[in-house]
Amino acid sequence: MKRNPISSVIRLFETNPFGIALWMIFQGLVGRMIDLIMAYLLTAPGLHLGPGCRIVGGRHISLGRSIYAHRDLWLEAVTSYHLQMFRPEIAIGDHVSFSDGVHISAINSIEIGNYVLFGSRIYVSDHNHGVYKGDQQSRPDEAPSHRILGGGGPVTIGDNVWIGDNSVIIGPVSIGNGSIIGANSVVRGVIPPNSIAAGTPAKLIKVFNPQTGQWDRA
Repeated sequence: MKRNPISSVIRLFETNPFGIALWMIFQGLVGRMIDLIMAYLLTAPGLHLGPGCRIVGGRHISLGRSIYAHRDLWLEAVTSYHLQMFRPEIAIGDHVSFSDGVHISAINSIEIGNYVLFGSRIYVSDHNHGVYKGDQQSRPDEAPSHRILGGGGPVTIGDNVWIGDNSVIIGPVSIGNGSIIGANSVVRGVIPPNSIAAGTPAKLIKVFNPQTGQWDRA
């Protein structure tokens, strides 16, 4: 149920000093104008970006409808790093919500489905600073900031996924539709649909049973 705008304004003046209430209304109007401009530029109807949000590499990012970011979302499609060049793609579906301090960084591919809920302080990436397996591995005497970007893989997050606070998701990763990632988890590999995974590294804990309507232990 949507709140009546007039009731919201009255409530602001009832709960705050007059000057602060006016300032909050002004901030809300400016924020709404910025949202409308960014939604138009990024072709993302209904986009809301809270304070401190930044989008880098917007030509390589596609956004769906009604995306909500509370504050400090850092969405980054990395096209170059030192001498490296990349062609990243970040695709985010409809009705995706981000809490505080979510950082998403891609040099290759990150795909996020519809109705995904991100908690706070979550990191999602398809790469590392350095390569630590295979040929031409990074050396420990090389400054981490000077190591090549790589060593990861594509990230795919399905529809209706909930990702808990402080989680780290490093590709290659595939999280199936309807799954839940517990808080403070580190995720790589495949998380099946309709399951709950948690831990460091994340392991399967429960799977939804459609016959009983219950979450059974894995």
